[in-house]
Amino acid sequence: MLRHLLHTTDDLSPLAARVTLALVMFPHGAQHALGWFGGYGFSGTLAWMTGTLGFPAPLAALGIVTELIAPVALLLGLGGRIAALGIAGVMVFAASTHLEHGFFMNWFGSLPSGSEGFEYHLLALALAAVVMIRGSGALSIDRWRS
Repeated sequence: MLRHLLHTTDDLSPLAARVTLALVMFPHGAQHALGWFGGYGFSGTLAWMTGTLGFPAPLAALGIVTELIAPVALLLGLGGRIAALGIAGVMVFAASTHLEHGFFMNWFGSLPSGSEGFEYHLLALALAAVVMIRGSGALSIDRWRS
Protein backbone atom coordinates (compact mmCIF):
# COMPACT_ATOMS: atom_id res chain seq x y z
CA MET A 1 0.00 0.00 0.00
CA LEU A 2 2.78 2.44 0.92
CA ARG A 3 4.54 1.57 -2.32
CA HIS A 4 1.39 2.50 -4.28
CA LEU A 5 1.01 5.79 -2.37
CA LEU A 6 4.57 6.80 -3.20
CA HIS A 7 4.66 5.53 -6.81
CA THR A 8 4.85 8.28 -9.40
CA THR A 9 6.14 8.89 -12.88
CA ASP A 10 8.51 11.54 -14.19
CA ASP A 11 5.51 13.60 -15.34
CA LEU A 12 5.75 17.40 -15.18
CA SER A 13 2.02 18.02 -14.55
CA PRO A 14 2.03 16.84 -10.93
CA LEU A 15 5.27 18.77 -10.38
CA ALA A 16 3.58 21.98 -11.50
CA ALA A 17 0.47 21.25 -9.44
CA ARG A 18 2.30 20.35 -6.23
CA VAL A 19 4.78 23.25 -6.37
CA THR A 20 2.02 25.76 -7.10
CA LEU A 21 -0.15 24.37 -4.31
CA ALA A 22 2.80 24.40 -1.91
CA LEU A 23 3.75 27.99 -2.72
CA VAL A 24 0.16 29.18 -2.26
CA MET A 25 -0.58 27.19 0.89
CA PHE A 26 2.67 27.63 2.84
CA PRO A 27 2.23 31.36 3.54
CA HIS A 28 -1.38 30.69 4.50
CA GLY A 29 -0.29 27.92 6.88
CA ALA A 30 2.52 30.09 8.27
CA GLN A 31 -0.05 32.79 9.09
CA HIS A 32 -2.23 30.32 10.94
CA ALA A 33 0.46 28.28 12.69
CA LEU A 34 3.34 30.72 13.23
CA GLY A 35 1.80 34.18 13.06
CA TRP A 36 3.92 35.09 10.03
CA PHE A 37 2.68 37.48 7.33
CA GLY A 38 0.28 39.22 9.71
CA GLY A 39 -1.40 36.04 10.94
CA TYR A 40 -2.72 35.26 14.42
CA GLY A 41 -0.48 32.28 15.14
CA PHE A 42 -1.57 28.90 16.39
CA SER A 43 -3.48 29.94 19.52
CA GLY A 44 -5.25 32.87 17.85
CA THR A 45 -6.23 30.80 14.83
CA LEU A 46 -7.36 27.91 17.02
CA ALA A 47 -9.55 30.28 19.06
CA TRP A 48 -11.05 31.72 15.87
CA MET A 49 -11.71 28.31 14.32
CA THR A 50 -13.33 26.91 17.46
CA GLY A 51 -15.12 30.05 18.66
CA THR A 52 -16.21 31.78 15.48
CA LEU A 53 -16.41 28.88 13.03
CA GLY A 54 -17.48 26.24 15.55
CA PHE A 55 -14.97 23.56 14.53
CA PRO A 56 -14.00 21.02 17.22
CA ALA A 57 -10.59 21.87 18.71
CA PRO A 58 -8.82 18.63 17.66
CA LEU A 59 -10.03 19.05 14.07
CA ALA A 60 -9.06 22.72 14.01
CA ALA A 61 -5.58 21.93 15.41
CA LEU A 62 -5.10 19.19 12.81
CA GLY A 63 -6.09 21.66 10.08
CA ILE A 64 -3.61 24.27 11.28
CA VAL A 65 -0.76 21.75 11.41
CA THR A 66 -1.72 20.35 8.00
CA GLU A 67 -1.66 23.84 6.45
CA LEU A 68 1.96 24.22 7.63
CA ILE A 69 3.43 20.73 7.12
CA ALA A 70 1.67 19.57 3.93
CA PRO A 71 3.02 22.40 1.73
CA VAL A 72 6.58 21.56 2.80
CA ALA A 73 5.98 17.89 1.95
CA LEU A 74 4.46 18.91 -1.39
CA LEU A 75 7.40 21.13 -2.25
CA LEU A 76 9.77 18.24 -1.58
CA GLY A 77 7.51 15.69 -3.25
CA LEU A 78 7.56 13.63 -0.08
CA GLY A 79 4.34 11.67 0.42
CA GLY A 80 2.70 13.94 -2.13
CA ARG A 81 -0.59 12.05 -2.31
CA ILE A 82 -1.02 12.15 1.47
CA ALA A 83 -0.04 15.83 1.68
CA ALA A 84 -2.43 16.71 -1.15
CA LEU A 85 -5.22 14.78 0.59
CA GLY A 86 -4.57 16.81 3.74
CA ILE A 87 -4.77 20.09 1.83
CA ALA A 88 -7.94 18.89 0.08
CA GLY A 89 -9.53 18.16 3.46
CA VAL A 90 -8.62 21.61 4.74
CA MET A 91 -10.02 23.20 1.57
CA VAL A 92 -13.34 21.34 1.88
CA PHE A 93 -13.79 22.62 5.43
CA ALA A 94 -12.64 26.13 4.46
CA ALA A 95 -14.97 26.23 1.46
CA SER A 96 -17.87 25.21 3.69
CA THR A 97 -17.41 28.43 5.65
CA HIS A 98 -17.57 30.50 2.45
CA LEU A 99 -20.59 28.95 0.72
CA GLU A 100 -22.99 31.60 2.00
CA HIS A 101 -20.91 34.30 0.27
CA GLY A 102 -21.23 32.77 -3.19
CA PHE A 103 -18.62 31.85 -5.75
CA PHE A 104 -16.46 34.95 -6.21
CA MET A 105 -13.59 36.21 -4.09
CA ASN A 106 -13.61 39.78 -2.78
CA TRP A 107 -11.12 40.96 -5.44
CA PHE A 108 -11.80 44.68 -5.06
CA GLY A 109 -12.28 44.85 -1.29
CA SER A 110 -15.84 46.09 -1.65
CA LEU A 111 -17.26 43.42 0.70
CA PRO A 112 -16.72 43.19 4.46
CA SER A 113 -13.70 41.20 5.61
CA GLY A 114 -14.36 37.47 5.52
CA SER A 115 -17.05 37.74 2.84
CA GLU A 116 -15.11 35.94 0.13
CA GLY A 117 -16.59 33.18 -1.98
CA PHE A 118 -15.18 29.72 -2.57
CA GLU A 119 -13.50 29.99 -6.01
CA TYR A 120 -9.99 29.91 -4.46
CA HIS A 121 -10.83 26.70 -2.62
CA LEU A 122 -11.93 25.00 -5.85
CA LEU A 123 -8.63 25.85 -7.51
CA ALA A 124 -6.69 24.43 -4.56
CA LEU A 125 -8.85 21.28 -4.62
CA ALA A 126 -8.15 20.84 -8.35
CA LEU A 127 -4.39 21.14 -7.83
CA ALA A 128 -4.56 18.69 -4.93
CA ALA A 129 -6.58 16.26 -7.08
CA VAL A 130 -3.82 16.21 -9.72
CA VAL A 131 -1.28 15.17 -7.10
CA MET A 132 -3.62 12.66 -5.44
CA ILE A 133 -4.26 10.99 -8.80
CA ARG A 134 -0.83 11.20 -10.45
CA GLY A 135 1.52 11.30 -7.45
CA SER A 136 4.32 13.79 -6.90
CA GLY A 137 5.75 13.57 -10.42
CA ALA A 138 9.15 14.75 -11.58
CA LEU A 139 11.82 16.12 -9.25
CA SER A 140 10.29 14.54 -6.16
CA ILE A 141 11.53 12.41 -3.32
CA ASP A 142 8.66 10.02 -4.09
CA ARG A 143 9.99 9.59 -7.65
CA TRP A 144 13.52 9.08 -6.41
CA ARG A 145 12.29 6.40 -3.96
CA SER A 146 10.07 4.61 -6.47
